[in-house]
Amino acid sequence: MKDLLTLTQWLSPAFPVGAFAFSHGLETAIRDQLVSDGSELEIWLHDLLEFGSGRTDAVLLANAYKAAAPDAVQSAALAFQPSSERLLETTQLGSAFCRTVRDAWQLDLPDLAYPVAVGRAAALRGIPLEATVALYAHAFCANLVSAAIRLVPLGQTEGQAVLARLQNQCEALASEAQSFTLDDLANAAFLSDIQAMRHETQSPRIFQS
Repeated sequence: MKDLLTLTQWLSPAFPVGAFAFSHGLETAIRDQLVSDGSELEIWLHDLLEFGSGRTDAVLLANAYKAAAPDAVQSAALAFQPSSERLLETTQLGSAFCRTVRDAWQLDLPDLAYPVAVGRAAALRGIPLEATVALYAHAFCANLVSAAIRLVPLGQTEGQAVLARLQNQCEALASEAQSFTLDDLANAAFLSDIQAMRHETQSPRIFQS
């Protein structure tokens, strides 16, 4: 039970990583009317978990969890970012996560990309990998649902319904993560990556990515 509580705390919106400041390119997708309601948001998030950054984060997290040292996984995590804002997002969230975990849990954790940091911290604490990936994927989706609620705008209830419908996919991704290697890194969510690149020059904008 303590492991679950620790993991829930780490991936809570209240944990001071600053995830609320990032939309992962969703702000531009909403501006361009690619995401304009709950159904389109669900499809967008489904594709990120199945083909895009949600899946690659799970691959990185799982490999960081299983590795004796995070160096190779960290290098892959930085190299795999498709835009400068995505790189900023993963490094800034990761640094904030590592700083808090070092101070509050006294873990030997250098600054790492966000999924690498979560995977490494979970391994050091002995928290099961499957639960870590499931909650990480859920928190990833929850942060984007929160952004969509503000930007679409989307009602709170509809946003929660979208998140609830993605639970099975988060669980399935977590189950797959047991066998992930770095060879499983792949990304076919090209539209999401393009929107992340276009966000770099969007003005005005609310989010950092």
